[in-house]
Amino acid sequence: MPGLGKSIEALLESYGNYGLVNPAGEANLPSKRSIEGILRELIELLFPGFGEMESLDHDKLALITAERVNRAARNLEQEVEKSVAFGLRLFRAQNSGEEPFRGCRPGAELLVSDFFRELPAVRRLLDLDIRAALGGDPAAASTEEVILAYPGLEAIAVHRLARFFWTRGVPLIPRMMNEIVHRRTGIDIHPGAEIGESFFIDHGTGVVIGETTVIGNNVKLYQGVTLGALSVKKNLTGKKRHPTIEDDVTIYSGATILGGDTVIGRGSVIGGNVWITAPVPPGSTVYVENSSQIRRKRR
Repeated sequence: MPGLGKSIEALLESYGNYGLVNPAGEANLPSKRSIEGILRELIELLFPGFGEMESLDHDKLALITAERVNRAARNLEQEVEKSVAFGLRLFRAQNSGEEPFRGCRPGAELLVSDFFRELPAVRRLLDLDIRAALGGDPAAASTEEVILAYPGLEAIAVHRLARFFWTRGVPLIPRMMNEIVHRRTGIDIHPGAEIGESFFIDHGTGVVIGETTVIGNNVKLYQGVTLGALSVKKNLTGKKRHPTIEDDVTIYSGATILGGDTVIGRGSVIGGNVWITAPVPPGSTVYVENSSQIRRKRR
């Protein structure tokens, strides 16, 4: 179009001034579009037939699974290789010690192979998460409904996939997975968070779970819960900044629980809209009454 020459020149000048351009000659960064497609394939491997337009042919399940695994593995290997290459560039720019990966392609192949070996264990955890939803929500009518209609299950499924790569030190991809499902569900779970068995997020919108959060078994969260940090200073990177939620805890909507030293004791119930920055003993109830926050030991 005529008249755009000066705009193009200004834009090119900004590239030189501010950067923010993927370096030329380097391996490309992981593709958001590709990661989204891979996640769709992985969800189908976790819950075969639930995303299909037509009924699943069980007589061909072995063939369908093999094709899907091979396709997803090829695509995932390409994206992991890009991520590993980025990680190596970043490491070399910041360090001079032993490198975290031994070559991009061999490292990617090994990681992806290990990842697919873990999928049966992920499915076991998700089965427990579904049981927790069925047991904890009177509105949950069936397993099928939980899989198809509960955003909390989708968020935790992607988290359990992303956490594999996070614990192996793979950059970018776990956070990209997290943000894709965050955008879809309104639930933001950092891939660094440790989450136990039988985890249930009801409704889910606005839930935030920070990087160093530790959640035990049989925990239930409602919408708007924040498990966050008291401070976001950069020098706290790598330190425990987010709370620990022990087993059998229920946290109701709008509760805000902050700080790495904050432990919610086993069997506690945290009421809606409370603000907690200190440990809560096991078996406690915390709630708001007449604008005052009340804590008491459960009987």
